[in-house]
Amino acid sequence: MDPRPAPTADPLSTAEDLGRYVLDSPSSFHAAHAAAARLEEAGFTRLDETVDWSGTGVRGRRYVLRDGALIAWATPADVTPAAGFRILGAHTDSPGFKLKPRPTTTAHAWYQAGVEVYGGPLLNSWLDRELRLAGRLVLRGEDGAPVERLTATGPVARIPQLAIHLDREANKGLQLDRQQHVQPIWGVGQPEDADVLALLAEHAAGGAVDPARILGYDVVLADAQRPAVFGHGGTLLASGRLDNLSSVHAGLSALVREAQAVEGGRHIAVLAAFDHEEIGSGTRSGAAGPFLEDVLVRVADGLGRTAAEHRRALAGSVCLSADAGHLVHPNYQGHHDPVNRPVPGAGPLLKINADQRYATDAVGAGIWAEACGRAGVGYQEFVSNNRVPCGSTIGPITAARLGIRTIDVGIGLLSMHSARELCHVDDVAALGAVAGAFFTA
Repeated sequence: MDPRPAPTADPLSTAEDLGRYVLDSPSSFHAAHAAAARLEEAGFTRLDETVDWSGTGVRGRRYVLRDGALIAWATPADVTPAAGFRILGAHTDSPGFKLKPRPTTTAHAWYQAGVEVYGGPLLNSWLDRELRLAGRLVLRGEDGAPVERLTATGPVARIPQLAIHLDREANKGLQLDRQQHVQPIWGVGQPEDADVLALLAEHAAGGAVDPARILGYDVVLADAQRPAVFGHGGTLLASGRLDNLSSVHAGLSALVREAQAVEGGRHIAVLAAFDHEEIGSGTRSGAAGPFLEDVLVRVADGLGRTAAEHRRALAGSVCLSADAGHLVHPNYQGHHDPVNRPVPGAGPLLKINADQRYATDAVGAGIWAEACGRAGVGYQEFVSNNRVPCGSTIGPITAARLGIRTIDVGIGLLSMHSARELCHVDDVAALGAVAGAFFTA
């Protein structure tokens, strides 16, 4: 489709709000909890998966947290037995580094943290920048039962690059050993004083805790630099975790903004923000796991639907698999398709792949075009260069698991999987506008 102007809704304020959400979300667990806080402010009520939902009710505005994932929905007041779901699927994790067991090491007075590579990050982009440690701690409670607490430090760590004086060939092709060269430093001193877990315990949400209470942890590194709007005319946004908090934010903002309209409409609007997409989604909180199916079945039960009515509802449902895509890189133009060449500021991407690495088909493309038209938003097609392997998303997983027609979309980026990615502020606003139109169709 020919590019059209992005929506007239204020792109700057939308990009700045996305930046605030990123700052609140240095880990997938923080992203899920930060989303939950915004939903609570908008009148959504949390449901506990371990209790009976029939008494609480699945109607109205509800959400569920499962580890670093969240599913939220708004239900029409007059929902029919076969009313379908309008689902926006995204993911809360980003490629980077995860803390190993026994993480504290020292070398020549440097305190270091043992980390494992998570997903497929651009390793060099993590060098020589201030980093945070963030995630969840599992603590021994006062009654002996485990309890969870979030934790997040300020800027505390750094992965230092070797000086060029000691590697004169570095600019001819940097080679990083994934074990030896990416272990961050976080202090100096005597070995007996170093303790990464004590540092995390000091920054636990709600106040410092005794590190001896820590039974387990899921902790990652995150970029400590604030997201920034910059460039000519303030059109560019640089930030960590745009892949894929840009999509989570778009779906979250649209669901909050359009909840009242959904309640007067005909579809059940759902935001599904999964964890672990960057490592294949095959977990209890990932898209290949049972989370979405579990919730949709329980919603159907709560609405009094029969199994046949639930299947009818799924057959009439649509999922937007919203994940970031690639803009044409001006310095590497040959890596892109020679005809379909997405540019910044011309709208979000409709992602297409002949091998169904993206789940978009012709019918889905029509649904997407209709939503963009109602939102007044232009869009662009993305397809890979035949010589460049195509990545994938939660789209094919959702389509295969549930049989729901699924469409792969997302904003375009430069530097995807870098510690700090780049997009156009108009595209951020455009995706949120289309998400709202999709939910209220």
